[in-house]
This record gives sequence, C-alpha cells and structure tokens, in this order.
Amino acid sequence: MSESYLLALDQGTSSSRAVLFDVRGVPVTSAQVSLAIQYPSDGWVEQDAAAIWQSQLEAMALLEQRLSPEQRQAVRACGITNQRETTTLWRRSTGEAFGPSLVWQDRRTASICAGWRSEPDAESWQRQTGLVLDPYFSASKIAWMLEAHPEARQALAADDLCFGTIDSWLLWHLSGRTRHATDISNASRTLLLDLEKLCWLPDVIERVGLTAAALPELLPTRSAFAVIAEGLPFAGTPITAMLGDQQAASYGQFCFEPGQAKCTYGTGAFLVVNGGLRPQRAAGGLLSTVGWSNTDGSTTYCIEGSLFNAGTVIQWLRDGLGIIRESSEVDALASRVESAGELMLVPAFTGWGSPHWDPNARGLLIGMTRDTAAPQIARAALEGIALAVTGLLRGAAEALGAPLNTIAVDGGAAASAVLLQAQADSAGVQVVRPANLESTALGVALMAGEGAGVLSDLGPIATAIRASSTQVSPQRDASERERWCRRWDQAVDRCLHWHGDGPL
Repeated sequence: MSESYLLALDQGTSSSRAVLFDVRGVPVTSAQVSLAIQYPSDGWVEQDAAAIWQSQLEAMALLEQRLSPEQRQAVRACGITNQRETTTLWRRSTGEAFGPSLVWQDRRTASICAGWRSEPDAESWQRQTGLVLDPYFSASKIAWMLEAHPEARQALAADDLCFGTIDSWLLWHLSGRTRHATDISNASRTLLLDLEKLCWLPDVIERVGLTAAALPELLPTRSAFAVIAEGLPFAGTPITAMLGDQQAASYGQFCFEPGQAKCTYGTGAFLVVNGGLRPQRAAGGLLSTVGWSNTDGSTTYCIEGSLFNAGTVIQWLRDGLGIIRESSEVDALASRVESAGELMLVPAFTGWGSPHWDPNARGLLIGMTRDTAAPQIARAALEGIALAVTGLLRGAAEALGAPLNTIAVDGGAAASAVLLQAQADSAGVQVVRPANLESTALGVALMAGEGAGVLSDLGPIATAIRASSTQVSPQRDASERERWCRRWDQAVDRCLHWHGDGPL
C-alpha cells in the first residue's frame, strides 16, 4: 500500500497543476503551468480553451518527468478538479472550440439573466437548481456563445456540438476524445441540473438553445470516468473521480458532517458548508449545491457563498498598483500598520456574488485621507476579503439555524497571517489552517483513491492533517466586531449598481 500513489489534476483559473500524493495524503511532488486570462471589455473574462488543455497537459508531462519508473508504475488512480462554471463549446468531430471559454467571473450575460429573472417561472427555475439567475453560472454563457458563434449553431444542428465545463473539456481530451461526461458537482453549477432528482432539466436545456445530444453524460463524483489515453502522460491510469474545485477543497478539509465549513481563498473566496443529505434551501443570497456522492450511493449537499475576487485583489496590488513585487510580500507591507483605520477596500472588481448577486457592482476604496499610503491599502485589501467572507458566514449560520464557530481555510491567500487574523476577528470564529494548503488537489486525490479501491478509511489521514494545523483565535471584542461589520456593510452598499444603467 505504501507504494501506491494518487494523481490529482487541478485545473484552476490562473494555472493548471498536477500533484502526486501518497496514500497517506502526503504530497510527493507537483508541477504547475501558468494560464493567461483575457479581459477584452469591462466585466468580460475569457480564456483560450486550447490553452487550458495544453497547460494541463504540460503540467502532467512535467510531473511525470520528475518521477522514477517505479513511482510512475505505482500511480493507481487520477482525479480531476477544476474551475467551475467556466463554459466551453466545441466540435465533437474535430475538437475545435468555438471561441474562447467564458470564465466563471465573466459578467457579459447580465442582460440575458435579467430577462430570465422577469419571466413567470424564474422562481421555480431557481428552486429546482438551488442557484440564482446570474451570469456566474453556465446557462447564460451557453446562450450567449450560441448567439455569438453561428458555426456553433450549425454544429448543434448537425449533432456535432459538445457543451462542457472544464472537467468535461479535460476528460474529453484525456480519454482520447472518446468520453463526453461530467460529474454531478460540476453539473450542479450550470443552472441546468435538478438538484433533488439529479438529472438535466429538459425545458431549461431548450431555453438556453442546446439539445440533449450536446450535453455531457451525467455521472456520480466517484465513477469509472475513463482511462488516460495512449500517447499522453500517465497513459493507462484510470480516472476515478471528478469534483468541482470548491467541493474538492471541502472534501480535502474533511468537512464530512453537517455544519462543518471551509473557505478557500483562491482567485475568489468560496465558503462551503456541509448541509447534509438533503438540499438546504438557503436564503439570503446563498446557494444550494451538490457536494459529492457518497460510497453508499447517497448525496451530500452543501450551502455555498461566493466572493468573486480574493487572490485577484492581491494580484491587483502587485500588477495594478505596483506596491508589492511578489504576492508573498503583502503581509509584510500590511503589517507596517496596526490598522487600516477607516479605510476599506470592497473587492467587487467583476461584480458581487453572494449575497447581492449584482453584476453591476464595482470595486471601491473608501475612507482615504492625506495620510493613506501603501501599507494601509494593503491592509484594507486583506481585511476587505475577510469582511466579505464574514458576511457569507453569517448568512450560512442563519440558513442552518446554528452558529459556525470554526472554519477551515485553504488556498494561496490563506498563507497571509493578516488575512486570517482579520477573518477570526471579523467573524468571531476559530480559523484552522492546515500545514499544506493544497486541500483542493488532496480532496480529489483521496476521492480518486476511494474510487479505485486504494483507500477505504480517511479517518487516520484527517487526524494527522488536523494535528499539524495552525489555529487563529479572535482578538477583538464583540462590540468592536459589530461596529466594524456595520461600517463594512455601509461600504458594500456604496459599491452596488455602479456600472451600466444602475442607479447612482
């Protein structure tokens, strides 16, 4: 058993990674390839679909080169985790993508969603899917792409069109263009899936302009998805798990019981709370979503809150303002001051997700004085991410009817001590950070190991990882915390409806 390894393919918004774990959940080695993002217009976010696949392929090849022949032969299973909602249309016969992929952050379809929200069955649609009619999800992206690319409509008429989120796009290539499938966690982010029946919604499929033939096959999160095709790195390895990145991070943080919560601070920040074996109809702008399918055939559901910009805020400090040279320098800069004072940075660069769902919101830096300088801005940026997540935590606690006292965290920005202290202080919760922040890759690797029969009991792995975690406790008192959060709510209110025809 000690000679077995698990491969995780982690395709994110800013990079593609391949990570090798042993069966104790310990990372052995990894490879990462950066991925470009295009912003052709305000609110438009897109990526080249071929570049997504090539970056993942390159990461796999780099990783395979670092392994000994014995290690390569001992790779028992592969899992795929991915940026969710990002939408691709391609020609089945050739693999040619129709235009760029529309990234989950893309807001160009706001008018389509506004039209859908005005229709009589809008509430029923939202209830069936557990989501809101927002550009974040795949449905409106599909409708826009079919309108923008006549050749895609022609392919659709000829039954030569495939739709997929990134998991489907990767699987199609990894299988040698023989398997067009998705898992229920990614499908639950499209606005096309019935959350309770776990099947596609025919009327919605017709509304967005697709046909059933263009849809991927719908499979549980643990399945015999495919075998990596000959001629590719890790050829012959079975793909036994697929999981959206936020669900994979929850699994990698061992949030297996109702009420257990994690937040991943990646490109965005995403709070996911285990809601049990039935869909939780979350109110207050939070989402109901599929977590994963269990080994007994049941399904775990989650409540989710989504902040579209987190790590991108730190990148903006680096690339936009130039006040840091590397993202890792943000803590040192922010620590030059004990407080940001009245300065607040609302990170609504590409609109606001939970709970407002306002595609016309925009980022806001408010409270500047003549003394405002780079350290205050850096601290306000980190505090703004934490305060936004605190709003999600409060909404989730209200939906569950019980307080959330502990939150597990991961993702690149979770390396920031300033951010985590601000999270504990603003939410009044214990923040737990594992020594290894690769919870997303770990989660899908462990699930792949289960799917392949290599792993059966994750308890010892969870115990070992939790024993090495760092815990951050609140330092602000309750009255100070409430004042801080009220001030934050005022700042958020000022960023809403800024872009387009919204009220000023």
